[in-house]
Amino acid sequence: MEAPLEPPADEVTQLRGCLNDLVSIMALSALWTGGEPPQIVSTLQDTLLGMLRLAFVFVRLNDPEGGGSIEMVRFAESSEGTARAREIGEAIDSSLRDAPLTRSPRARVRVGDDDLSVASARLGPQGEFGIIVTGSQRRDFPAETERILLDVAANQAAIGLQRARLLSLKKEVAERRRTEESLRERERESRLILDSIPGLVALLTATGDVEVVNRQVLEYFGQTLEDLRQWGTNDTIHPEDLPHVIEVFRRSISSGNPYEIVQRFRRSDGVYRWFANSGFPLRDTNGHIVRWCVLLTDIDERKRAEDALRASERNLKLIIDTIPALAWSARPDGSAEFFSQHYLDFMGLSADQASDWGWTAAVHPDDLNALAATWQRIMASEELGEAEARLRRQDGEYRWFLFRANPLRDEKGNIVKWYGINTDIEDRKRAETESKVAEEALNRARTELAHVARVTSLSTLTASIAHEVNQPLSGIVTNASTCLRMLDANPPDIEGARETARRTIRDGHRASDVITRLRALFSKKEFTLEPLDLNEATREIIALSLSELQRNRVIVQAELAADLPSITGDRVQLQQVILNLLRNASDAMVGVDDRPRQLLIRTEREGGDRVRVTVRDAGVGIAPQGMDKLFDAFYTTKSGGMGIGLSVSRSIVERHHGRLWVEPNDGPGATFAFSIPRNLEHVMDAAHVVRSS
Repeated sequence: MEAPLEPPADEVTQLRGCLNDLVSIMALSALWTGGEPPQIVSTLQDTLLGMLRLAFVFVRLNDPEGGGSIEMVRFAESSEGTARAREIGEAIDSSLRDAPLTRSPRARVRVGDDDLSVASARLGPQGEFGIIVTGSQRRDFPAETERILLDVAANQAAIGLQRARLLSLKKEVAERRRTEESLRERERESRLILDSIPGLVALLTATGDVEVVNRQVLEYFGQTLEDLRQWGTNDTIHPEDLPHVIEVFRRSISSGNPYEIVQRFRRSDGVYRWFANSGFPLRDTNGHIVRWCVLLTDIDERKRAEDALRASERNLKLIIDTIPALAWSARPDGSAEFFSQHYLDFMGLSADQASDWGWTAAVHPDDLNALAATWQRIMASEELGEAEARLRRQDGEYRWFLFRANPLRDEKGNIVKWYGINTDIEDRKRAETESKVAEEALNRARTELAHVARVTSLSTLTASIAHEVNQPLSGIVTNASTCLRMLDANPPDIEGARETARRTIRDGHRASDVITRLRALFSKKEFTLEPLDLNEATREIIALSLSELQRNRVIVQAELAADLPSITGDRVQLQQVILNLLRNASDAMVGVDDRPRQLLIRTEREGGDRVRVTVRDAGVGIAPQGMDKLFDAFYTTKSGGMGIGLSVSRSIVERHHGRLWVEPNDGPGATFAFSIPRNLEHVMDAAHVVRSS
């Protein structure tokens, strides 16, 4: 027998290498277990590049969902960089589009100036997973063994991709099941939540169709879900409420705005009950409405209670309107909220016009501020109070009313409302006015006498007045002359002239102030209250009288208290009292030549929040038998006196709730003093009658 022929050594080596490559390719399936398609393709490309000494490996994976394919290209390290890689990729794309590569032994692809040999294999029997394209610079590529390795590798890759797809599908199915189970669980939880809400809840589609309702809805209406979807055409909603409900509902669905309606729904037993129907939209992350949530809250008991309360309020209003007085109520902040019809008819105002502070339009302008201040004090004290003011009747006549206010408190003592009654006191006020006519006439007479007393003092103060006015007038003339000289200088002294002009203005103001004080002192004016610095008023009288006192050789000593508080009174009339006392003291010392003619005027605090003014002289004194008559009208101890100065002074002091008295000194002379309170309220009470005159 002939011995078998052995293959050449290079074929054996080639076959052995092919078998090793096949084993390596078959082993890839173990690496691909559980891997993703990109990982499988990447491993396959790396293996083929090294195993077949390729220039590139191109893989196109089909999307199982029919979407766009995934393309992956891997190049050998010897390739000429990314620019070369882009040319190869474009050439492959062109070849696959124009004439898909077949399983011919070899094909050529033109890339730039190079012709590359390429071979392809389908991933899957029908290429359902995609295609793999390999390229080499060898013209004999692919050899038979390379063709076999490429097919086996494509087959193994298809198996791996199939497994990956199945695994992915299993994961997707499992995830979908978990999602569906989660959705079902959430639906169960949502249903449980809906059924647990103590009210009737419904979920509507974005267009307003009923989609889901809770158990309470079905039980209340006794209808199926399909029946409830026809709420606009059946008797679910009370016929009287239905048109309004449909209008509001459609407008809200169209605009996307929440709505709230009070309406009646028919219960399963046919009874209609009142509900608060509130609907609001549920939006997704993009702000689009996906559902509407509707909450129906039974308010039937509350609605009936409100109706009963309104009926009770109507009855109460009828009762109040029959009261023969002006009844009203106000909020805790004092703004009015209710007026009886009798009150509104009296003012000729509607309820809207009179509400809050509109009613004040009927208050007499002269009484408005005082009434407002009293009302604020009443509210601050949180106690009942009263005030008097005039109200304008609808025919334009003003009548006096007594305003009485009383607070209404809750169980904690907080004021929740003010109630009041205004009582007509016009007749009483007229009677009081008539009874005061005599007193007012007396006050006017006293005022006239006070004016006469001031005028009679004018002649004796002429020298003092001339001195007071002459000084600033002389200063004005001097300063004006100086200013002209400075302006005529070469160069003119502008700054000096400006300063001289300032002094001229100052002296002009001084002269004006003197005239103003004189006009105020000798003017004929009524009792006027104002804050007053008694020390300053005393200094002004001393200044006006100084010339006369010096002519009579009277030495004036003033002791004015530094801590003397401000008072409230009539400045002019109190200055008249001080002037009378100074003149009387000066006159009492005219015949004294054996001792200094000393006059002391002092201001000081006095107990009980009062102030005192004292004038002490060193004159002839007062006989004891004349002490009691000294303050009587027309009684005088002077040969040429009128006897009205001290009488008028006492009247002025008494109007200030004070007293005026005289005491003999331990030595020669006498001391006159008056004391008045500084408290404003006492003085206002004292001036009440005087203001009316």
